[in-house]
Amino acid sequence: MTKKPLIAGGTLLLIALVFSAVLIANFSNLKTLVAGSQIEFKTQPPVQNSNTSLKGLNDAFVEIAKAVTPSVVYIEVTTEAKSNFHDKDFEFFFGPDFKFDLPPQQGSGSGVIISSDGYIITNNHVVKDAKENGIKVVLMDKREFKAKLIGTDPNTDIAVIKIDASDLSVASIGNSDDLHVGQWVLAIGNPLGLNNTVTAGIISALGRNINISGDSYSINNFIQTDAVINPGNSGGALVDINGMVIGINAAIKTTNGFYQGYGFAIPINIAKNVAAELIKSGKIERGYIGIQIKDVDTKEAKGLGLDKPKGVLVQNVIKGGAGDEAGLQSGDVILSVDGKEVNAANELQTIVGSKHPGDEVKLLIYRDGKTFEKVVKLKPRSDSQSSSLNNEKRKDNTEFKAKTFEKIGFSVVDINDEIKRNYDVSNGVYVKDVANFSEAFTRGLRAGYVIIEADKKKIESVSDLESIISKKDKGDILVVKAVTPSKEIRLIAIEIQ
Repeated sequence: MTKKPLIAGGTLLLIALVFSAVLIANFSNLKTLVAGSQIEFKTQPPVQNSNTSLKGLNDAFVEIAKAVTPSVVYIEVTTEAKSNFHDKDFEFFFGPDFKFDLPPQQGSGSGVIISSDGYIITNNHVVKDAKENGIKVVLMDKREFKAKLIGTDPNTDIAVIKIDASDLSVASIGNSDDLHVGQWVLAIGNPLGLNNTVTAGIISALGRNINISGDSYSINNFIQTDAVINPGNSGGALVDINGMVIGINAAIKTTNGFYQGYGFAIPINIAKNVAAELIKSGKIERGYIGIQIKDVDTKEAKGLGLDKPKGVLVQNVIKGGAGDEAGLQSGDVILSVDGKEVNAANELQTIVGSKHPGDEVKLLIYRDGKTFEKVVKLKPRSDSQSSSLNNEKRKDNTEFKAKTFEKIGFSVVDINDEIKRNYDVSNGVYVKDVANFSEAFTRGLRAGYVIIEADKKKIESVSDLESIISKKDKGDILVVKAVTPSKEIRLIAIEIQ
Protein backbone atom coordinates (compact mmCIF):
# COMPACT_ATOMS: atom_id res chain seq x y z
CA MET A 1 0.00 0.00 0.00
CA THR A 2 1.34 3.40 -0.93
CA LYS A 3 1.51 6.33 1.47
CA LYS A 4 -1.04 8.47 -0.41
CA PRO A 5 -4.00 6.16 0.25
CA LEU A 6 -3.00 5.89 3.91
CA ILE A 7 -2.74 9.64 4.26
CA ALA A 8 -6.10 10.15 2.53
CA GLY A 9 -7.80 7.52 4.71
CA GLY A 10 -6.36 9.03 7.86
CA THR A 11 -7.51 12.48 6.83
CA LEU A 12 -11.06 11.25 6.20
CA LEU A 13 -11.12 9.46 9.54
CA LEU A 14 -9.94 12.58 11.32
CA ILE A 15 -12.61 14.68 9.62
CA ALA A 16 -15.30 12.15 10.59
CA LEU A 17 -14.17 12.17 14.21
CA VAL A 18 -14.15 15.96 14.36
CA PHE A 19 -17.64 16.20 12.73
CA SER A 20 -19.01 13.63 15.16
CA ALA A 21 -17.58 15.52 18.11
CA VAL A 22 -19.15 18.74 16.86
CA LEU A 23 -22.57 17.08 16.47
CA ILE A 24 -22.40 15.50 19.91
CA ALA A 25 -21.38 18.79 21.45
CA ASN A 26 -24.18 20.69 19.73
CA PHE A 27 -26.88 18.19 20.68
CA SER A 28 -25.50 18.05 24.18
CA ASN A 29 -25.58 21.82 24.46
CA LEU A 30 -29.13 21.93 23.04
CA LYS A 31 -30.32 19.40 25.56
CA THR A 32 -28.76 21.34 28.38
CA LEU A 33 -30.31 24.60 27.11
CA VAL A 34 -33.85 23.15 27.01
CA ALA A 35 -33.62 21.44 30.35
CA GLY A 36 -31.96 24.21 32.28
CA SER A 37 -33.40 27.45 30.80
CA GLN A 38 -35.86 29.70 32.78
CA ILE A 39 -37.91 32.73 31.68
CA GLU A 40 -37.54 35.69 33.94
CA PHE A 41 -40.91 37.49 33.84
CA LYS A 42 -40.82 41.24 34.02
CA THR A 43 -42.40 42.36 37.28
CA GLN A 44 -41.42 45.98 37.31
CA PRO A 45 -44.52 48.21 36.70
CA PRO A 46 -44.21 50.34 33.58
CA VAL A 47 -45.59 53.30 35.57
CA GLN A 48 -43.55 53.71 38.74
CA ASN A 49 -45.57 56.52 40.29
CA SER A 50 -49.26 56.09 39.45
CA ASN A 51 -51.63 59.01 39.59
CA THR A 52 -52.50 59.51 43.24
CA SER A 53 -56.11 60.43 42.49
CA LEU A 54 -56.60 57.29 40.40
CA LYS A 55 -54.96 55.13 43.04
CA GLY A 56 -57.13 56.71 45.69
CA LEU A 57 -60.28 55.94 43.69
CA ASN A 58 -59.12 52.36 43.19
CA ASP A 59 -58.46 51.96 46.91
CA ALA A 60 -61.85 53.52 47.69
CA PHE A 61 -63.65 50.99 45.49
CA VAL A 62 -61.86 48.15 47.27
CA GLU A 63 -62.72 49.53 50.70
CA ILE A 64 -66.36 50.13 49.72
CA ALA A 65 -66.72 46.55 48.49
CA LYS A 66 -65.23 45.16 51.71
CA ALA A 67 -67.36 47.35 53.94
CA VAL A 68 -70.76 47.22 52.22
CA THR A 69 -71.02 43.76 50.66
CA PRO A 70 -71.69 42.00 54.02
CA SER A 71 -74.81 44.16 54.47
CA VAL A 72 -76.32 43.12 51.10
CA VAL A 73 -78.20 39.82 51.05
CA TYR A 74 -79.45 37.35 48.46
CA ILE A 75 -83.22 36.81 48.48
CA GLU A 76 -84.97 33.79 46.96
CA VAL A 77 -88.76 33.88 46.69
CA THR A 78 -91.24 31.09 46.01
CA THR A 79 -94.69 32.25 44.93
CA GLU A 80 -98.04 30.56 45.39
CA ALA A 81 -99.45 28.36 42.65
CA LYS A 82 -102.12 30.21 40.68
CA SER A 83 -105.34 28.43 39.78
CA ASN A 84 -107.70 29.48 37.01
CA PHE A 85 -105.00 31.72 35.56
CA HIS A 86 -106.14 33.64 32.50
CA ASP A 87 -103.85 35.18 29.89
CA LYS A 88 -105.15 37.16 26.92
CA ASP A 89 -102.37 35.75 24.75
CA PHE A 90 -104.12 32.36 24.89
CA GLU A 91 -107.53 33.70 23.85
CA PHE A 92 -106.57 33.57 20.17
CA PHE A 93 -106.02 29.80 20.32
CA PHE A 94 -108.39 28.60 23.04
CA GLY A 95 -111.09 31.25 23.39
CA PRO A 96 -111.85 33.87 26.06
CA ASP A 97 -112.93 31.33 28.70
CA PHE A 98 -109.69 29.33 28.65
CA LYS A 99 -107.96 29.14 32.04
CA PHE A 100 -105.16 27.03 33.44
CA ASP A 101 -103.18 26.47 36.63
CA LEU A 102 -99.70 27.87 37.13
CA PRO A 103 -97.29 25.89 39.36
CA PRO A 104 -95.31 27.69 42.09
CA GLN A 105 -92.61 29.93 40.67
CA GLN A 106 -89.20 30.93 42.02
CA GLY A 107 -87.42 34.24 41.63
CA SER A 108 -84.52 36.01 43.25
CA GLY A 109 -83.31 39.47 44.16
CA SER A 110 -81.29 41.37 46.71
CA GLY A 111 -81.85 43.26 49.94
CA VAL A 112 -80.08 45.69 52.25
CA ILE A 113 -79.78 45.06 56.01
CA ILE A 114 -80.90 48.16 57.93
CA SER A 115 -80.84 46.85 61.51
CA SER A 116 -78.60 44.45 63.40
CA ASP A 117 -81.63 42.38 64.44
CA GLY A 118 -82.66 41.53 60.87
CA TYR A 119 -84.82 44.17 59.18
CA ILE A 120 -84.08 44.26 55.44
CA ILE A 121 -85.18 46.69 52.70
CA THR A 122 -85.91 45.23 49.28
CA ASN A 123 -88.25 45.87 46.34
CA ASN A 124 -91.95 45.16 46.44
CA HIS A 125 -91.70 43.40 43.09
CA VAL A 126 -89.09 41.01 44.52
CA VAL A 127 -91.29 39.65 47.33
CA LYS A 128 -94.86 40.22 46.16
CA ASP A 129 -96.99 37.08 45.84
CA ALA A 130 -94.55 35.14 48.06
CA LYS A 131 -96.14 32.07 49.64
CA GLU A 132 -96.04 31.57 53.40
CA ASN A 133 -92.45 30.80 54.42
CA GLY A 134 -91.55 31.36 50.78
CA ILE A 135 -88.87 34.03 51.35
CA LYS A 136 -85.32 32.78 51.93
CA VAL A 137 -82.43 35.10 52.79
CA VAL A 138 -78.79 34.11 52.33
CA LEU A 139 -76.09 36.21 53.99
CA MET A 140 -72.61 36.76 52.61
CA ASP A 141 -71.25 34.19 55.13
CA LYS A 142 -73.65 31.59 53.60
CA ARG A 143 -76.05 31.47 56.56
CA GLU A 144 -79.66 30.96 55.45
CA PHE A 145 -82.85 32.24 57.10
CA LYS A 146 -86.57 32.18 56.45
CA ALA A 147 -87.86 35.75 56.31
CA LYS A 148 -91.17 37.26 57.41
CA LEU A 149 -92.83 39.87 55.20
CA ILE A 150 -93.34 43.02 57.29
CA GLY A 151 -95.03 45.23 54.69
CA THR A 152 -95.03 46.47 51.10
CA ASP A 153 -95.66 49.73 49.28
CA PRO A 154 -96.35 49.22 45.56
CA ASN A 155 -96.40 52.99 44.93
CA THR A 156 -92.67 53.27 45.71
CA ASP A 157 -91.79 49.60 45.01
CA ILE A 158 -90.37 49.26 48.52
CA ALA A 159 -90.86 46.31 50.89
CA VAL A 160 -89.46 45.30 54.27
CA ILE A 161 -88.74 41.74 55.41
CA LYS A 162 -87.36 40.44 58.72
CA ILE A 163 -85.08 37.53 59.64
CA ASP A 164 -84.51 36.18 63.15
CA ALA A 165 -80.85 37.07 63.62
CA SER A 166 -78.60 39.34 65.66
CA ASP A 167 -75.33 41.26 65.34
CA LEU A 168 -75.74 41.60 61.60
CA SER A 169 -73.62 43.91 59.45
CA VAL A 170 -75.78 47.03 58.94
CA ALA A 171 -75.61 49.35 55.92
CA SER A 172 -74.94 53.05 56.47
CA ILE A 173 -77.72 55.27 55.12
CA GLY A 174 -76.80 58.39 53.14
CA ASN A 175 -78.75 61.45 51.96
CA SER A 176 -80.10 61.19 48.41
CA ASP A 177 -81.04 64.88 48.39
CA ASP A 178 -77.32 65.72 48.17
CA LEU A 179 -76.62 63.75 44.99
CA HIS A 180 -75.21 65.25 41.80
CA VAL A 181 -75.11 64.01 38.22
CA GLY A 182 -71.62 62.72 37.41
CA GLN A 183 -70.61 61.44 40.84
CA TRP A 184 -69.24 57.91 41.22
CA VAL A 185 -71.51 55.16 42.55
CA LEU A 186 -71.30 51.39 43.05
CA ALA A 187 -74.15 48.91 42.65
CA ILE A 188 -74.00 45.86 44.92
CA GLY A 189 -76.28 42.87 44.61
CA ASN A 190 -76.83 39.40 43.20
CA PRO A 191 -77.47 39.67 39.44
CA LEU A 192 -78.16 36.59 37.32
CA GLY A 193 -77.35 34.29 40.24
CA LEU A 194 -73.86 35.78 40.65
CA ASN A 195 -73.83 36.56 44.36
CA ASN A 196 -71.96 39.49 45.90
CA THR A 197 -71.37 41.33 42.62
CA VAL A 198 -70.01 44.88 42.64
CA THR A 199 -70.20 47.19 39.61
CA ALA A 200 -69.16 50.83 39.25
CA GLY A 201 -70.48 53.79 37.28
CA ILE A 202 -71.74 57.32 37.69
CA ILE A 203 -75.07 58.96 38.37
CA SER A 204 -76.39 59.65 34.87
CA ALA A 205 -79.52 61.59 35.85
CA LEU A 206 -81.75 62.42 38.80
CA GLY A 207 -85.54 62.55 39.16
CA ARG A 208 -86.26 60.15 36.30
CA ASN A 209 -89.93 59.28 35.75
CA ILE A 210 -90.02 55.85 34.09
CA ASN A 211 -93.50 54.84 35.33
CA ILE A 212 -92.61 51.17 35.75
CA SER A 213 -95.86 50.30 37.55
CA GLY A 214 -98.27 52.04 35.17
CA ASP A 215 -100.20 53.38 38.19
CA SER A 216 -100.81 57.14 38.11
CA TYR A 217 -100.49 57.18 41.91
CA SER A 218 -96.97 55.71 41.85
CA ILE A 219 -94.07 57.88 42.99
CA ASN A 220 -91.57 57.85 40.13
CA ASN A 221 -88.43 59.73 41.12
CA PHE A 222 -85.50 57.50 40.19
CA ILE A 223 -81.74 57.85 40.26
CA GLN A 224 -80.38 56.81 36.86
CA THR A 225 -76.95 55.19 36.75
CA ASP A 226 -74.71 53.45 34.21
CA ALA A 227 -73.37 51.08 36.87
CA VAL A 228 -74.25 47.63 35.54
CA ILE A 229 -77.61 46.45 36.92
CA ASN A 230 -79.19 43.17 35.81
CA PRO A 231 -82.10 40.96 36.93
CA GLY A 232 -81.32 39.93 40.51
CA ASN A 233 -79.85 43.33 41.43
CA SER A 234 -83.35 44.50 42.42
CA GLY A 235 -83.43 45.49 46.09
CA GLY A 236 -79.66 45.81 46.32
CA ALA A 237 -77.62 48.85 47.30
CA LEU A 238 -76.45 51.81 45.27
CA VAL A 239 -73.67 53.46 47.30
CA ASP A 240 -71.45 56.53 47.04
CA ILE A 241 -67.65 56.64 47.42
CA ASN A 242 -68.01 56.78 51.20
CA GLY A 243 -69.95 53.52 51.20
CA MET A 244 -73.21 55.25 52.13
CA VAL A 245 -76.37 53.72 50.63
CA ILE A 246 -77.99 56.43 48.52
CA GLY A 247 -80.43 54.27 46.56
CA ILE A 248 -82.18 50.89 46.34
CA ASN A 249 -81.67 49.36 42.90
CA ALA A 250 -85.04 48.74 41.29
CA ALA A 251 -85.18 48.57 37.49
CA ILE A 252 -83.39 48.62 34.16
CA LYS A 253 -84.41 50.15 30.84
CA THR A 254 -83.74 47.59 28.16
CA THR A 255 -84.95 46.06 24.90
CA ASN A 256 -83.72 42.55 25.68
CA GLY A 257 -84.24 42.13 29.43
CA PHE A 258 -80.60 42.70 30.35
CA TYR A 259 -78.22 45.59 30.96
CA GLN A 260 -77.95 48.15 28.15
CA GLY A 261 -76.52 51.09 30.05
CA TYR A 262 -79.55 52.32 32.00
CA GLY A 263 -80.20 51.32 35.60
CA PHE A 264 -82.57 52.95 38.08
CA ALA A 265 -82.60 53.16 41.85
CA ILE A 266 -85.13 54.47 44.38
CA PRO A 267 -83.64 57.40 46.34
CA ILE A 268 -82.79 56.25 49.86
CA ASN A 269 -84.62 59.19 51.44
CA ILE A 270 -87.85 57.83 49.98
CA ALA A 271 -86.97 54.22 50.78
CA LYS A 272 -86.01 54.81 54.42
CA ASN A 273 -89.17 56.81 55.19
CA VAL A 274 -91.35 54.11 53.67
CA ALA A 275 -89.39 51.38 55.49
CA ALA A 276 -89.71 53.15 58.83
CA GLU A 277 -93.49 53.42 58.44
CA LEU A 278 -93.83 49.80 57.29
CA ILE A 279 -91.85 48.63 60.34
CA LYS A 280 -93.99 50.79 62.61
CA SER A 281 -97.45 49.95 61.28
CA GLY A 282 -97.09 47.42 58.45
CA LYS A 283 -98.74 49.74 55.93
CA ILE A 284 -98.45 53.18 54.34
CA GLU A 285 -100.93 55.98 54.98
CA ARG A 286 -100.28 58.49 52.24
CA GLY A 287 -102.02 61.80 51.63
CA TYR A 288 -103.43 62.77 48.23
CA ILE A 289 -104.52 66.04 46.63
CA GLY A 290 -106.84 64.25 44.19
CA ILE A 291 -105.66 65.68 40.89
CA GLN A 292 -104.22 64.40 37.62
CA ILE A 293 -101.08 66.27 36.62
CA LYS A 294 -98.40 66.54 33.95
CA ASP A 295 -95.26 68.51 33.14
CA VAL A 296 -95.68 71.83 31.35
CA ASP A 297 -94.04 72.00 27.91
CA THR A 298 -93.30 74.98 25.65
CA LYS A 299 -96.61 74.98 23.78
CA GLU A 300 -98.69 74.59 26.92
CA ALA A 301 -96.76 77.42 28.58
CA LYS A 302 -97.43 79.68 25.59
CA GLY A 303 -101.10 78.76 25.48
CA LEU A 304 -101.55 79.33 29.22
CA GLY A 305 -99.72 82.66 29.20
CA LEU A 306 -96.61 81.58 31.13
CA ASP A 307 -93.32 83.28 30.28
CA LYS A 308 -91.58 79.90 30.10
CA PRO A 309 -92.35 76.21 30.77
CA LYS A 310 -92.53 75.82 34.54
CA GLY A 311 -94.66 74.30 37.23
CA VAL A 312 -97.01 71.32 37.03
CA LEU A 313 -100.24 71.44 35.02
CA VAL A 314 -103.47 70.26 36.65
CA GLN A 315 -105.25 68.18 34.02
CA ASN A 316 -108.20 67.05 36.08
CA VAL A 317 -109.57 67.63 39.58
CA ILE A 318 -111.28 64.58 41.06
CA LYS A 319 -114.69 65.33 42.50
CA GLY A 320 -114.77 65.12 46.28
CA GLY A 321 -110.99 65.09 46.58
CA ALA A 322 -108.83 67.42 48.64
CA GLY A 323 -107.99 69.58 45.64
CA ASP A 324 -111.64 69.91 44.69
CA GLU A 325 -112.55 71.05 48.21
CA ALA A 326 -109.67 73.56 48.18
CA GLY A 327 -110.90 75.09 44.91
CA LEU A 328 -108.29 73.82 42.45
CA GLN A 329 -109.35 73.84 38.80
CA SER A 330 -108.38 72.07 35.62
CA GLY A 331 -105.84 74.32 33.89
CA ASP A 332 -104.21 75.55 37.09
CA VAL A 333 -100.43 75.41 37.18
CA ILE A 334 -98.82 74.49 40.53
CA LEU A 335 -95.56 76.45 40.84
CA SER A 336 -94.43 75.40 44.32
CA VAL A 337 -95.34 73.19 47.29
CA ASP A 338 -94.61 74.48 50.79
CA GLY A 339 -92.25 77.03 49.25
CA LYS A 340 -90.32 74.44 47.21
CA GLU A 341 -90.42 75.04 43.44
CA VAL A 342 -91.73 72.13 41.36
CA ASN A 343 -91.25 71.79 37.62
CA ALA A 344 -92.07 68.11 37.09
CA ALA A 345 -95.08 65.99 37.98
CA ASN A 346 -92.95 63.40 39.78
CA GLU A 347 -91.41 66.14 41.96
CA LEU A 348 -94.87 67.11 43.14
CA GLN A 349 -95.82 63.46 43.69
CA THR A 350 -92.68 62.85 45.75
CA ILE A 351 -93.26 65.81 48.05
CA VAL A 352 -96.96 65.15 48.60
CA GLY A 353 -96.37 61.39 48.82
CA SER A 354 -94.21 61.88 51.90
CA LYS A 355 -97.18 63.37 53.79
CA HIS A 356 -100.18 61.80 55.49
CA PRO A 357 -103.95 62.27 55.37
CA GLY A 358 -104.85 65.33 57.39
CA ASP A 359 -101.56 67.12 56.65
CA GLU A 360 -101.80 70.50 54.93
CA VAL A 361 -99.74 71.68 51.97
CA LYS A 362 -99.44 75.24 50.70
CA LEU A 363 -99.57 75.48 46.91
CA LEU A 364 -98.57 78.48 44.80
CA ILE A 365 -101.01 78.49 41.87
CA TYR A 366 -100.90 80.23 38.49
CA ARG A 367 -104.32 80.82 36.88
CA ASP A 368 -105.35 83.24 34.12
CA GLY A 369 -102.21 85.35 34.44
CA LYS A 370 -102.35 85.63 38.24
CA THR A 371 -100.56 83.79 41.06
CA PHE A 372 -102.06 83.04 44.46
CA GLU A 373 -101.78 80.51 47.29
CA LYS A 374 -104.08 77.63 48.16
CA VAL A 375 -103.89 75.53 51.32
CA VAL A 376 -104.96 71.95 50.70
CA LYS A 377 -105.77 69.47 53.48
CA LEU A 378 -104.74 66.08 52.15
CA LYS A 379 -107.09 63.12 52.06
CA PRO A 380 -106.46 59.37 51.88
CA ARG A 381 -106.70 57.69 48.51
CA SER A 382 -110.23 56.63 47.74
CA ASP A 383 -111.23 54.55 44.73
CA SER A 384 -114.56 56.34 44.74
CA GLN A 385 -112.70 59.59 43.99
CA SER A 386 -110.98 58.10 40.97
CA SER A 387 -112.40 58.68 37.55
CA SER A 388 -114.70 55.79 36.73
CA LEU A 389 -114.06 53.85 33.58
CA ASN A 390 -116.78 53.83 30.99
CA ASN A 391 -116.52 50.70 28.91
CA GLU A 392 -119.61 51.33 26.82
CA LYS A 393 -119.06 51.20 23.11
CA ARG A 394 -118.86 54.69 21.61
CA LYS A 395 -121.39 55.74 19.05
CA ASP A 396 -119.79 57.25 15.97
CA ASN A 397 -122.24 60.14 15.60
CA THR A 398 -122.30 59.72 11.84
CA GLU A 399 -125.71 61.43 11.67
CA PHE A 400 -123.95 64.79 12.04
CA LYS A 401 -121.77 66.40 9.41
CA ALA A 402 -118.13 66.53 10.39
CA LYS A 403 -115.98 69.64 10.31
CA THR A 404 -112.31 68.98 9.52
CA PHE A 405 -109.47 71.26 10.59
CA GLU A 406 -106.91 69.94 8.13
CA LYS A 407 -103.94 72.10 9.16
CA ILE A 408 -103.95 70.73 12.70
CA GLY A 409 -105.30 67.32 11.79
CA PHE A 410 -108.66 66.49 13.36
CA SER A 411 -112.39 66.55 12.66
CA VAL A 412 -115.34 67.04 15.02
CA VAL A 413 -119.11 66.67 15.07
CA ASP A 414 -121.81 67.99 17.37
CA ILE A 415 -122.82 65.68 20.21
CA ASN A 416 -126.19 64.13 20.98
CA ASP A 417 -127.88 63.24 24.26
CA GLU A 418 -126.38 59.76 24.32
CA ILE A 419 -122.84 61.13 24.14
CA LYS A 420 -123.66 63.64 26.88
CA ARG A 421 -124.86 60.82 29.15
CA ASN A 422 -121.91 58.52 28.40
CA TYR A 423 -119.30 61.24 28.97
CA ASP A 424 -121.18 63.00 31.78
CA VAL A 425 -120.99 66.35 29.97
CA SER A 426 -123.56 69.02 29.16
CA ASN A 427 -121.79 70.53 26.16
CA GLY A 428 -118.97 69.96 23.69
CA VAL A 429 -118.07 68.49 20.31
CA TYR A 430 -117.08 64.90 19.57
CA VAL A 431 -113.68 64.23 18.00
CA LYS A 432 -114.54 61.95 15.11
CA ASP A 433 -111.06 61.48 13.68
CA VAL A 434 -107.44 62.51 14.28
CA ALA A 435 -104.92 62.16 11.46
CA ASN A 436 -101.90 60.04 12.36
CA PHE A 437 -98.79 62.09 13.19
CA SER A 438 -100.63 65.39 12.72
CA GLU A 439 -100.07 68.25 15.17
CA ALA A 440 -103.24 67.28 17.06
CA PHE A 441 -102.16 63.61 17.20
CA THR A 442 -98.65 64.49 18.37
CA ARG A 443 -100.04 66.66 21.14
CA GLY A 444 -102.28 63.86 22.44
CA LEU A 445 -105.75 64.46 20.98
CA ARG A 446 -107.51 61.22 20.07
CA ALA A 447 -110.67 60.14 18.29
CA GLY A 448 -113.42 59.57 20.84
CA TYR A 449 -112.57 62.58 23.00
CA VAL A 450 -115.18 65.29 23.63
CA ILE A 451 -113.87 68.87 23.52
CA ILE A 452 -115.79 70.90 26.10
CA GLU A 453 -113.65 74.09 26.14
CA ALA A 454 -111.22 75.90 23.86
CA ASP A 455 -109.07 78.73 25.20
CA LYS A 456 -111.24 78.66 28.35
CA LYS A 457 -114.40 79.29 26.31
CA LYS A 458 -117.29 76.87 26.57
CA ILE A 459 -117.90 74.91 23.35
CA GLU A 460 -121.56 74.26 22.59
CA SER A 461 -121.22 73.38 18.90
CA VAL A 462 -118.84 72.82 16.02
CA SER A 463 -119.37 76.43 14.93
CA ASP A 464 -118.12 77.65 18.34
CA LEU A 465 -114.84 75.78 17.91
CA GLU A 466 -114.53 76.85 14.28
CA SER A 467 -114.97 80.50 15.27
CA ILE A 468 -112.13 80.31 17.80
CA ILE A 469 -109.73 78.52 15.45
CA SER A 470 -110.49 80.88 12.54
CA LYS A 471 -109.20 83.86 14.54
CA LYS A 472 -105.79 82.29 15.15
CA ASP A 473 -102.67 82.77 13.06
CA LYS A 474 -99.91 80.32 12.27
CA GLY A 475 -97.85 79.68 15.39
CA ASP A 476 -100.66 80.56 17.81
CA ILE A 477 -101.65 78.02 20.45
CA LEU A 478 -105.11 76.50 20.84
CA VAL A 479 -105.67 75.03 24.32
CA VAL A 480 -108.56 72.58 24.43
CA LYS A 481 -110.11 70.87 27.41
CA ALA A 482 -111.27 67.41 26.44
CA VAL A 483 -113.02 64.51 28.17
CA THR A 484 -111.77 60.99 27.44
CA PRO A 485 -114.04 57.93 27.11
CA SER A 486 -113.03 57.06 30.71
CA LYS A 487 -114.27 60.52 31.80
CA GLU A 488 -110.81 61.89 32.53
CA ILE A 489 -109.99 65.50 31.71
CA ARG A 490 -107.12 66.33 29.34
CA LEU A 491 -105.72 69.79 28.59
CA ILE A 492 -104.10 69.75 25.14
CA ALA A 493 -102.11 72.61 23.65
CA ILE A 494 -102.10 72.52 19.82
CA GLU A 495 -100.01 74.85 17.66
CA ILE A 496 -101.78 76.26 14.62
CA GLN A 497 -99.89 75.15 11.51
